[in-house]
Amino acid sequence: MKTSIPKNGEPMGHFVSDAAFDPHSIEQLNDEQKAYYLASQKKLMWWKFKLHKLAVVSGIFLALVYISILFSEFLAPYDLNHRHVKNIYQPPQSVHLFHEGQFVGPFVYGTKYELNLETLARTYAPDSKKIYKLSFFCSGDKYKFWGVIPADNHLVCVEKGGTLFLLGTDRLGRDMLSRIIYGTRISMTIGLIGIAISFILGISIGGMAGYYGGWVDNIVQRIIEVIQSIPSIPLWLAIAAIIPVSWSPILVYFAISVVLALLDWTGLARAVRSKLLSLREEDYVLAAELMGAKPRRIILRHLVPGFMSHLIASATLTIPSMILGETALSFLGLGLRPPVTSWGVLLNEAQNINVVVLYPWLILPVVPVVLVILAFNFLGDGLRDAADPYA
Repeated sequence: MKTSIPKNGEPMGHFVSDAAFDPHSIEQLNDEQKAYYLASQKKLMWWKFKLHKLAVVSGIFLALVYISILFSEFLAPYDLNHRHVKNIYQPPQSVHLFHEGQFVGPFVYGTKYELNLETLARTYAPDSKKIYKLSFFCSGDKYKFWGVIPADNHLVCVEKGGTLFLLGTDRLGRDMLSRIIYGTRISMTIGLIGIAISFILGISIGGMAGYYGGWVDNIVQRIIEVIQSIPSIPLWLAIAAIIPVSWSPILVYFAISVVLALLDWTGLARAVRSKLLSLREEDYVLAAELMGAKPRRIILRHLVPGFMSHLIASATLTIPSMILGETALSFLGLGLRPPVTSWGVLLNEAQNINVVVLYPWLILPVVPVVLVILAFNFLGDGLRDAADPYA
């Protein structure tokens, strides 16, 4: 539409077309603009999430970790409780490909054992005369897959007569790598159970406090203040005393999950309450009330999606906090105990500083804890930004 420059005193012409607006008339846009214009909310979120490279890598890493817990028995070189009495406190072994300049394939050397009579430390030296090849998708220690199906298949095995301790052994000669792999199943799932309970309590109780306000809000706030004022360590001691010794490891596992969730919902409840106090005054909430929507529907369908990015960030922070909680409890001897195996239970054996100085590989279970916590934080940053693609 062409418009000439007006002369003095003449009204300025407008550039607004009087034709009917067609929201699907986008022929003048290029392909990239068309794709963005017609993209759904989920697709926009996915596109923005992919821009956060660190979050994508963290998400892939966490997905692989959670997939691995389905096949812990297969991935572990040895059974969880297999004791190598001749290899107590053996340091990590190295995998080699070449021997005396010739390619042999993946193999490990044998070991020579000596006892240092001055320090009473066990010393192991590689024996280059003994070569033990590694094989993949092989038969090894027998186990019951998920405690039900008998099997003996493993991802990697060592030739008969050799040992494969990539992360060393503990005081009973058990393979540390196998125990860390088995411990992943407990440590990674305890956060999922806890967050499910924590989110139900936090959204429900915080939602009622923020939506209704008044005396409901006052009661909820006083309960939250009481729970948050209780010191953590004495509370953990009380929890350890309450759990009956006769309970099975599975019951203790669920009890620890529930307790961690009951202590962690208060922060989320306060965040939900503050958000709902501001959002409940919006016009769309009033419209929903006039249409006869019940409070439960208004909270879940209209208010909660309004701060979904905050909930995603809370979830990615709550799971690692519960993993750290279980690790700390088990490390102090107040949480899970053998025969249950978790990262915290494994670290419990590294409490003695003398043991750590002599056998530093016993603190290696802290490595997956650190990596998982970092991955959850990076993933949370990416998800939080993606949940608001228009920002």
